[in-house]
Amino acid sequence: MRMMVDRFGQECKICNRPFTTYRWCPGPKMRYKKTEICQTCSRAKNVCQTCLLDLTYNLPVQARDKLLQVSSDIPKSDVNREYYSQILEKKLEGKTGEELAEPFNPALAGPSKLPGKELPPGAVTLAKLARRAPYYKRNLPHICSFWIKGECKRGDECPYRHEKPSDPDDPLSNQNMKDRYHGTRDPVAQRLLSKVAEETKKKELAREPTEFKE
Repeated sequence: MRMMVDRFGQECKICNRPFTTYRWCPGPKMRYKKTEICQTCSRAKNVCQTCLLDLTYNLPVQARDKLLQVSSDIPKSDVNREYYSQILEKKLEGKTGEELAEPFNPALAGPSKLPGKELPPGAVTLAKLARRAPYYKRNLPHICSFWIKGECKRGDECPYRHEKPSDPDDPLSNQNMKDRYHGTRDPVAQRLLSKVAEETKKKELAREPTEFKE
């Protein structure tokens, strides 16, 4: 696989600071992927630089933090965000003392990295929801807009997909990168959490004793 590196090629989608970008093609007939956020923002949330999913569970940040009952808020204003990024970079480089040591955050470590510590109630549920197999549909090319209009003249040589788009009213079609990173209004996470709530409700109803009438 050939990877293209562009030093300070673009701004981070979260902190707006320039960073070194990586661009590659995962396979034949797939679209090119690239890094969207810098390493500092990625380490702050323990997410992938490209898909912004958790590196341990491969799930959205909102679902991870909700089930683990942790808070990993990051400042959103320009000044506070820049100060937070500088402090985090110094911590990662090991240039600060113990007074700046971060408290233990179970969201930044998998179940195997929690020796002697009690897991949150949702850790088992989160481990069951974790996606272990690769999700290849994420690498498919975008849908050809000219084919939808009936104007595509490339035929089989077109690098884009000639498929009917999904329902525009589907909430999964409106995904925002910043919302996914900060764990707010993420439709994928909300769908997973609603599924967990339904399963929990069914289990509670099954455990309730049944009343028999004489």
